[in-house]
Amino acid sequence: MADIDFPAEIRALRATHASIEQVTDVDSLRAEIAELSEAAGVPDLWDDPSKAQQVTSRLSHRQSELERVEKLGERIDDLEVLVELAKEEGDAETLAEASKELGSISRALEDLEVVTLLNGEYDEREAVVTIRAGAGGVDAADFAEMLMRMYLRWAERRGYSTKVMDTSYAEEAGLKSATFEVNAPYAYGTLSVEAGTHRLVRISPFDNQGRRQTSFAAVEVIPLIEQTDHIDIPDNEIRVDVFRSSGPGGQSVNTTDSAVRLTHIPTGLVVSMQNEKSQIQNRAAAMRVLQSRLLLLKKEQEDAEKKALAGDVKASWGDQMRSYVLNPYQMVKDLRTDHEVGNTAAVLDGDIDDFIDAGIRWRAGQRQHAES
Repeated sequence: MADIDFPAEIRALRATHASIEQVTDVDSLRAEIAELSEAAGVPDLWDDPSKAQQVTSRLSHRQSELERVEKLGERIDDLEVLVELAKEEGDAETLAEASKELGSISRALEDLEVVTLLNGEYDEREAVVTIRAGAGGVDAADFAEMLMRMYLRWAERRGYSTKVMDTSYAEEAGLKSATFEVNAPYAYGTLSVEAGTHRLVRISPFDNQGRRQTSFAAVEVIPLIEQTDHIDIPDNEIRVDVFRSSGPGGQSVNTTDSAVRLTHIPTGLVVSMQNEKSQIQNRAAAMRVLQSRLLLLKKEQEDAEKKALAGDVKASWGDQMRSYVLNPYQMVKDLRTDHEVGNTAAVLDGDIDDFIDAGIRWRAGQRQHAES
């Protein structure tokens, strides 16, 4: 315990906390909370349930964001008092407790620092994630299902609600594709660094000769649209196909033509939904995702125009962004950040926070480099 320079460590914590307060703009945050609280108190708020949900959800998130910043400041104050008391009393046990709290606060500040990097236009949004099997046959389909489980377990660990919107099952095993929502603030900004091609290397459980197989799956992450986005799609630009749902059924899900496929004719974008009970519900869900994809496409086109004006800025996302090697050794490695771990089972069970944090920091560095 004598090796820890508590005054210096606490000064460093305060400096980091002050930086986070500045980036978060605490005064503006308090002003927004006051406005939202006033809006939430309007007697006829719930006459429009959709608007009411939007107001109350944003208020809850903003209050949580402010509380998180303020509580860390209070914990730093309490730590300083704890250290002073421990030194006055010569209490080694209390100093050990202070050391643990120092580490805990440092980790919490690091997590909060990552959140402050989520400042993109749509980063605050909820997310729609689509996973598609790539090259590799049945192993790729199985890998797509593994990735879906990984992300759903990650969301479960964080207490985020999810909703599976569409699943297209492969013939032998696994998934051709799957789409699901992650309903939490900043889900898009957080998960968008997971977008790209994922690669799996393992002894194939589907190969009778036990050969090593390489397979691929693509992850797409888009922001969920809000009512204020105004993405209008003329009816004559959409082709609607209905069909019978596949896969596990029940309650008429796969006994009627309830599944819906929307094709946006000008762009060729296709969205299928089959997990709701009725054709109307599936069509509404499909339209929501299609609008989200068109919103992101519009932003990508605008960004491309800006890049063209600014000159070529080299990015290094590439086709493969992460490798999961289960044989001949165990390792998951992100090819952009070089972050790697040997516990592949934990990663595939949803322990991917370190990969996401490294990806967010990497992306922020890329943006900073592009703007300099």
